Amino acid sequence: MIYEDRAVADVAAEKLRVYAQPQRLMILSCLLRGERTVGDIDAATGIGQPALSQQLAALRRADLVRTRRDAKLVYYALADDTVRLCVRSMEAMLGGGDPVAAMRELVGRSEDDGDRGPPAGVAGFARVD
Repeated sequence: MIYEDRAVADVAAEKLRVYAQPQRLMILSCLLRGERTVGDIDAATGIGQPALSQQLAALRRADLVRTRRDAKLVYYALADDTVRLCVRSMEAMLGGGDPVAAMRELVGRSEDDGDRGPPAGVAGFARVD
């Protein structure tokens, strides 16, 4: 638990600092929809160069994205399922609409499910009432 270990809290806070930049969130949200080239990301987000390159470099340094080269094209994707879950959670909680309903959908629960816990194979990281 974060509250029990300052070192864990420091690592979590540093990771949150990386996420806490609008252009990086836009890029991560774009990549939530699948692997993209720099041109694809630019077209989808409108961030433009050189800011896009700077933000992609920051995301690579933080191990939030991975790259794959195919000839002259470099493809970007979310690094792993942990990053995917973080970005999906942020979209559910902060992306507009009903955050409680969005979080329920994210963890596969309805209002009628009561407090049975998460479905099999889903981490019980958040309680949504």
